[in-house]
Amino acid sequence: MAQLPYIEPDEADPVTQQVYEKAEARFEMVLNIFKISGNAPEIAEKMWEIFFEILKDGQVDWKTKELLILKATKMGDCLYCVTQHEAVSSRLGISREKQADIVGVEYRNSPHYIDAEVAILDLCAHTVVNPEDIPADVWKRVREHYDDGQIVEILTTIGAYLQVSKFGDAMGVELEAAFHGHDPVLFEEEPPTSPAAQEHFEHFKQHAAT
Repeated sequence: MAQLPYIEPDEADPVTQQVYEKAEARFEMVLNIFKISGNAPEIAEKMWEIFFEILKDGQVDWKTKELLILKATKMGDCLYCVTQHEAVSSRLGISREKQADIVGVEYRNSPHYIDAEVAILDLCAHTVVNPEDIPADVWKRVREHYDDGQIVEILTTIGAYLQVSKFGDAMGVELEAAFHGHDPVLFEEEPPTSPAAQEHFEHFKQHAAT
């Protein structure tokens, strides 16, 4: 259950309305995680700006960043984030098969992944688990494919989505009704472990069966 009220678009102040417009451009709707942040408009405006920069082509293309988002939030057991970004990834042309191979280390031997993507997914996994002990080999492989500016963008993407996943989970943000029939990809391959994520996952499967 959400810990704060959702600020609906018709209740939002001008600052929050601008945030909602940018959110809708990326997600085709105003998600609950944006609505709950509408309780603090000035903070929300600044908080979300980095995400709006991430969710477009930059020094690293958007599709590549979506792979990092899926990996980081799946490892964080954030069903809410994974669900949203499975949908975004599909719209950007990332196949269901490629998404599924993000789980565990399947991507390392997957025909859907190139060496550059494998390198940054390994970097992402180590960043989630132990960022102070990333193996030299991982860094070597990342640097073979990405320059310094791109590496900053890659790690910013990973860090931002670790942060927002914890924000959403702490706030108890609920999945939107539009996703109640969503056919999960990553969590179908490897079910969630947290009680809240397990409950949402079972809700998915019940709706998908009807």
